[in-house]
Amino acid sequence: MHMPPPDEALIARRDEIVAGLRAIVPGEGVISTEAERRAYESDGLTAYRQPPLAVVLPSTVEEVSRVLRYCRAQGVKVVPRGAGTSLSGGALPLADGIILGLGKFNRILEIDFANRCVVAQPGVTNLGITLAVQHAGFFYAPDPSSQIACTIGGNVAENSGGVHCLKYGVTTNNLLGLEVVLMDGEVVRLGGKHLDAGTLDLMGVMTGSEGLLGIVTEVTVRILPRPSTARALLIGFPSSETAGDTVADIIGSGIIPGGMEMMDRPAIHAAEDFVHAGYPLDVEALLIVELDGPEAEVDHLVERVETIANRHGAVSCRISQNEEERLVFWAGRKAAFPAVGRISPDYYCMDGTIPRGRLTEVLTRMAALSEIHGLRVANVFHAGDGNLHPLILYDANQPGELDRAEAMGSDILRLCVEVGGVLTGEHGVGVEKRDLMGTMFNQMDLDQQMRLKCAFDPEGLLNPGKVFPELRRCAELGKMHVHRGELAFPDIPRF
Repeated sequence: MHMPPPDEALIARRDEIVAGLRAIVPGEGVISTEAERRAYESDGLTAYRQPPLAVVLPSTVEEVSRVLRYCRAQGVKVVPRGAGTSLSGGALPLADGIILGLGKFNRILEIDFANRCVVAQPGVTNLGITLAVQHAGFFYAPDPSSQIACTIGGNVAENSGGVHCLKYGVTTNNLLGLEVVLMDGEVVRLGGKHLDAGTLDLMGVMTGSEGLLGIVTEVTVRILPRPSTARALLIGFPSSETAGDTVADIIGSGIIPGGMEMMDRPAIHAAEDFVHAGYPLDVEALLIVELDGPEAEVDHLVERVETIANRHGAVSCRISQNEEERLVFWAGRKAAFPAVGRISPDYYCMDGTIPRGRLTEVLTRMAALSEIHGLRVANVFHAGDGNLHPLILYDANQPGELDRAEAMGSDILRLCVEVGGVLTGEHGVGVEKRDLMGTMFNQMDLDQQMRLKCAFDPEGLLNPGKVFPELRRCAELGKMHVHRGELAFPDIPRF
């Protein structure tokens, strides 16, 4: 992974830039010493580290706007950062750029049960939204495994999903409105409390844009009534292939579970040792299927899923009998990533998405890749929507193992694209998958995506070096621009 060479002239102006930022964000809002900056040198992709030029922590929208205007005037690059849980290097700093941290934007501004929505600042944690509304029987559906720490602003940036995204959708399906500050300091509002905007879907453009287009300073999300009944099945299989076939059959039968997750033997054993959830240890694959809704419907669907699983050779099946047991079933899956950290010095968490019908084939080919690269893999899947999270186990202290892990990860992602999938399901492209974008898009595709970035950020100062293998000058790509939340195409005649 290569980043553009830093602008040494900007680095030489560090003291001047820090002084300019302190004039906007006073007190402890600007971090500049080497020791303090190192706390921000990486995100969840810890294999890559780079201390930023400085860190600024604004606490108001006006401060964000002024910081961006100052940085644009001075030609200073800006990397947005939430909680730093990104696993694709999306918040990796630049030596000649500042980190703009949104940790102080941590308040829920409004809970509107009548319109079934919550208005929150971007630094509110994902789980914090559900905790704020659960007393009234509501919840926020997207639930990444890192939901205790990851923030709603970061969820917007990466279009995060979670174990319940199969039925309830990922972030973009649960988003109603955004407040965004553009690189020139302009504050725009997209959407609101209503379901659909009547103009261009710029909120959809912003969701999953990985900090390349603007800084999100307010998020409005929809909340849902908690289902009256939810039950989970814990189903063991003699092979990952039979579990994968069961996933396809459940969906093919017209059943849409609230969540459907799959783990292979290494992940099962790691999670059980860590959480003691009662997982069977004599199976090769474990499927967790949750059904929710009215009690009669749930009971009927539980029977149908059990029948389908048995038809595919399931060797064990437990059905949760109460809410406590259901949560225990999920506790192991939610803790799978930290659990695997106990069995390997390091692991590389991948993220790719495939058509559900190709799951069995992909599992077989990933096993072959494990042999080729000589590295173990613990597999965790959002099986229902085809989002794979292979955890490649390695030891960074052993020469060459990180390189082998990255090479294997690249092969897995190429495999995802080959079978009709995509490079990412929810972790984003960042720097991790940036140089693989050409496997999925041709140059014309990439140019069109870069034109959109140019419309929002013509100088290329927002999170440069991420997503695009080569960021071309906007002048070479043709003109678009954004004004007050509307895209304009001055070179295209209107009819």
